[in-house]
Amino acid sequence: MKKIILTITAFLFVFTSVGFVFAEEEPAGNKRKGKYTYRKVYSACMERGEVSEPKPVLDPSGKTQAEWTRVFTEKDFTDFLCKEEWNNLTDEQLLDIYTYLWSFAADSPTPAQCK
Repeated sequence: MKKIILTITAFLFVFTSVGFVFAEEEPAGNKRKGKYTYRKVYSACMERGEVSEPKPVLDPSGKTQAEWTRVFTEKDFTDFLCKEEWNNLTDEQLLDIYTYLWSFAADSPTPAQCK
């Protein structure tokens, strides 16, 4: 009986350890600032007249974490519209927005529930 319990415990330990190794590390930005900046971009864009409402075009759960990583690695912001505003963002602001979107992506532990 002790052998079975020991085997199960060892299996669980190895299984969870491997899971932690393969888990992606959260980006280093500030997700609260990222959410604020992301919304601010669309408010400015609406004032300029490019979009009809201040609600961002894409919500965080619209993509997976890997997809958000690809978007921000390639700096391909065409899906976001508001090109002028996106071009004026600093690297720190982009990192904050990326952290916000990545943290609440469709496959994250806490996906965004935006409606």
